[in-house]
Amino acid sequence: MSNKIKRAIYIVLAFICVGLGAIGVVLPVLPTTPFLLLAVVLFERGSDRFHQWFMTTNLYKKHLEEFVRTKSMTLKKKLTILLPVSAILILVFFTVPSPHAKIAIVVAFILKYYYFFFRIRTIK
Repeated sequence: MSNKIKRAIYIVLAFICVGLGAIGVVLPVLPTTPFLLLAVVLFERGSDRFHQWFMTTNLYKKHLEEFVRTKSMTLKKKLTILLPVSAILILVFFTVPSPHAKIAIVVAFILKYYYFFFRIRTIK
């Protein structure tokens, strides 16, 4: 597959993620932030200019650069991310009446902890 086609696919997927993120503002079951972050990653892969711009932002330098290089986090940083997200997922779990949505929330909860504790190394 040519490089131009790959970039076009990334851009189309990024716009789809932006749309899902926008819909997530209205629907309480659909999370907004993961879709918007995925859109940033897809836009970055689809455009060299966007990639260069994103690498110079304070968000990247302050929060993501070290993680991208080492693929590891301190336990404090992991808990800073996990605890608020867990609280939100638990709150949504008890307020959503749909059993399918509850199953999706439990799966997201389990996958989140699996990823953070078994895929990302913990450093001191």
